Amino acid sequence: MNTKSYPSALDPSIFRVIAKAASNLELDSYVIGGYVRDYLLKRGQAKDIDVVAVGSGIALAKEVSNLLPAKPKVSIFKNYGTAMLKTNGIELEFVGARKESYTEDSRNPAVENGTLEDDQNRRDFTINALALSLNEETFGVLLDPFNGVEDLENKVIRTPLDPSITYSDDPLRMLRAIRFATQLDFTIEENSLAAISENASRIKIISKERIVDEIHKILASSKPSKGFALLHKTGLLPFIFPELVALQGIDEKEGQRHKDNFWHTLEVVDNITKTTNNLWLRWAALLHDIGKAPTKRFDKKAGWTFHAHEFVGAKMVYKLFKRLKMPLNDKMKFVQKMVLMSSRPIVLAQDVTDSAVRRLIFDAGDYVEDLMTLCEADITTKNPKKFKKYHNNFQLVREKIVEVEERDHVRNFQPPVSGEEIMKTFGLKPSREIGIIKDAIKEAILEGEIPNEYDAAKDFMLQKGKEIGLELKNKI
Repeated sequence: MNTKSYPSALDPSIFRVIAKAASNLELDSYVIGGYVRDYLLKRGQAKDIDVVAVGSGIALAKEVSNLLPAKPKVSIFKNYGTAMLKTNGIELEFVGARKESYTEDSRNPAVENGTLEDDQNRRDFTINALALSLNEETFGVLLDPFNGVEDLENKVIRTPLDPSITYSDDPLRMLRAIRFATQLDFTIEENSLAAISENASRIKIISKERIVDEIHKILASSKPSKGFALLHKTGLLPFIFPELVALQGIDEKEGQRHKDNFWHTLEVVDNITKTTNNLWLRWAALLHDIGKAPTKRFDKKAGWTFHAHEFVGAKMVYKLFKRLKMPLNDKMKFVQKMVLMSSRPIVLAQDVTDSAVRRLIFDAGDYVEDLMTLCEADITTKNPKKFKKYHNNFQLVREKIVEVEERDHVRNFQPPVSGEEIMKTFGLKPSREIGIIKDAIKEAILEGEIPNEYDAAKDFMLQKGKEIGLELKNKI
């Protein structure tokens, strides 16, 4: 067991307050888990601190609050025997040391009071079982019963006890193992990885919200492909993203093959992480090709085709978000729009015309920059000449977008002539003719036949009205 001391880890004054509160209550107390792990990894000071008391965590939280000048409010969660308070931007969670036992159909354990050792045994990974003493005589001493420091140094994710039992008891830990391996760029120890594969189907008892929370953290990492490759390797992926699993593999007919769209997708996600922290744009990168599996066809002349995969994929986004109990709001609509339009700039880059750029800006609106970022990430060719050509073409599109936008103002387009004015001019009530004229004005502006200005649009309205047989009732 490691018996090193790290008093400098406990420099923030809050730790002295906790130590004093524990002494007043004659309790042993320890800071455990992520704070200790991140300190040893030099990842910066964590804002979430877990404190274990050998006794009542709730009583310790109340005493800490009493000792602090601001007397922060203590939130108590009796069912879990935990309490929480916030002070100086730090969130402290207090829990009594405990033993846990599980039933097969739930990740919520039966709990009884225990020792620090019992509490460390129930932790998910050795690197999260590290504890620093807050007791007066041993202040700052590290308690490391499972050689977690060694695992930190060797960059290994390992469970303190039998991995099969650890993962079966709480299957969310399988996703946490993959998430930590991705975030920290660690390796999951061999027996632990095998145990995840053995217990993969147990993920079905975990709530969708918990699963999505871990997926968000994988997507927010600097190299998400590592996490998704591990989800694939361990057999967890079919339970979460069958749409991605369906993309895996290469078919060959008459000597013609298509690329493996699963591994291509992971490359796209890694590419986009280099240029954006927008979580929902990263989701769009993950899902941009999901329509390719159901639309894959082989044609003797054209070879492998994926016609309308963007349209099909956008519809699949809604179903996927609904199944995973994700928000069906503007975030989902943004991902849908990105998937639906994901090929537009690629086609446009081959012939950068003003009218095509106007339509792109009109359809993408405020998201045109995000769309270009996604399309640039979608370039995964290993041919340096092709790679350079695509990026040069996209740069031309970006320049043209700026030029056209400055001149024509079609982003978040509002017709220069309103429906009310059309009705008044031709003495109409709400009718199909108004829609025909409004659409014609919009098309004329997007095609560059008339500028996006009131006088030109009004003249065009009068001409279009005459063409469809409307009589002028009011001269404006």
